[in-house]
Amino acid sequence: MSGQLFRATGVFSFMTLLSRVLGFVRDVVLARLFGAGPVMDAFFVAFKIPNFMRRLFAEGGFSHAFVPVIGEYRTQREHAEVRALVDRVAGAMAGMLALLTLLGVLAAPVFIWVFAPGFSADDGRHELASEMLRWTFPYILFISLVSLAQGILHTYGRFAVSAFTPVLLNVVLITAAVWWAPWFEEPAMALAVGVFVAGLVQLLFQLPFLARLGLLPRPRLDLAHEGVRRIGRLMLPALFGSSVAQVSLVIDTIIASFLMAGSVSWLYFSDRLMEFPLALFGVALGIVILPGLSQEWANRAAERFSDMLDWALRLAWLIVVPSAVGLFCLAAPMLATLFQYGEFDARDTTMASYSLMAYAIGLIGFSLVKVLAPGFFARQDTTTPVRAGVVAMLSNITLNFAFVVPMVLLDFVAPHMGLALATALSSLINAGLLYRWLRRDRVYTPRPGWGLLLLRGLIANAVMAAVVLWLAGPLSAWLDATAWDRILHLAVCILAGVFVYGATLFVLGVRLHHVWLVGDATREGG
Repeated sequence: MSGQLFRATGVFSFMTLLSRVLGFVRDVVLARLFGAGPVMDAFFVAFKIPNFMRRLFAEGGFSHAFVPVIGEYRTQREHAEVRALVDRVAGAMAGMLALLTLLGVLAAPVFIWVFAPGFSADDGRHELASEMLRWTFPYILFISLVSLAQGILHTYGRFAVSAFTPVLLNVVLITAAVWWAPWFEEPAMALAVGVFVAGLVQLLFQLPFLARLGLLPRPRLDLAHEGVRRIGRLMLPALFGSSVAQVSLVIDTIIASFLMAGSVSWLYFSDRLMEFPLALFGVALGIVILPGLSQEWANRAAERFSDMLDWALRLAWLIVVPSAVGLFCLAAPMLATLFQYGEFDARDTTMASYSLMAYAIGLIGFSLVKVLAPGFFARQDTTTPVRAGVVAMLSNITLNFAFVVPMVLLDFVAPHMGLALATALSSLINAGLLYRWLRRDRVYTPRPGWGLLLLRGLIANAVMAAVVLWLAGPLSAWLDATAWDRILHLAVCILAGVFVYGATLFVLGVRLHHVWLVGDATREGG
């Protein structure tokens, strides 16, 4: 089982790496051509609204409710019953999302007012964002159906397709920015049209793979179907439990719309860098273990269930934490290397680095939530994570005002940093509650050796941070350097950090069996 999980996680992470690298190319193109001003603030809000709903409803509530149910159907029922479930879920989903999309297109100005109320009194941002939203909102329909397809593929062990799919979004948006934009009166409108086209392309890409499984949906509207009703019951509470991080990010956007122009864009670019390791490791682990956890729970294998969670947590400790440390230490160098060209200047780099350092802290919390939440969803318990989600959201709102208001009153240079820090701390609260409740319910019992593994990881991270900071040097050297000098310097810092971290762990005695499932280990040790 460990080998299968490692391979699945590796495949998903590799395909995600390809997608994220192309995503960085996309963001470099956007930063160079459009900068970080009012026009891009409008686009990022117009794109964030359907993207938020995608993560909340499709990848969050729906996915975590659908995968355990279809996994149970696959394990305990005939293929015809699985197909009937898929057809009826597709019918219900398409019908409801079509109505939501129509509402979003017609009420675009209202949505912009809700998500970015600070745009209302601004010079044209509200009107531009509303027009863009009419093109971007249908993305929620397309990408939610993509999530349905990916839930099916994950249940049958096909992870590469879903990890590759975002590549298509990046290709279309790059094409829109470079080739379509000159044909528009407002060039950035091409990006909004690109979002619409990208959603349709990603949906069409899934269909051949579903057909090979004999599960190409034939939508049927049957809300009385037992599986549809069960997914519906599980889905509603799962919205909060799985997607509190996205809600927090939207709250950041609402408050940021009242701050100085550029704040929304600085948060966007810093969030994009934070999401790179989150998608590679945190999201990958969560997606890969959910079908396995669902199967172990359906088979009443409680010990294997706990061991799988433990495996994911150990891997997260050894991979996600050093990623967060590296992101914190190299925040400004990364931003300068990737984005400081054309309209994106040194001030944008400096301002975005403040929020990126704060988000780096949250990377740990976000990743742990991705790993721990499947421990509830696999058991078809979607109500308990709601409690953690509500507490985390309330904490985020409270911390937003606790940090931002004093920063604004004291004329702090980067008050948007308070938003990122509040989001980061609320994610840690969310993860802490999920962990505590898994332990309380005796669903998860840590394997021996955690204490020594934690100590070894802390020492390795400290050594790596010292080396990376020494190699990085002063920020002024990055701001004044040429593009190739930045790239070379950043590559040296990252490669040296990875080598030093791995070598330190090895010297301290960490081996592969420390993150191997108990039943598969050839030997065990602390």
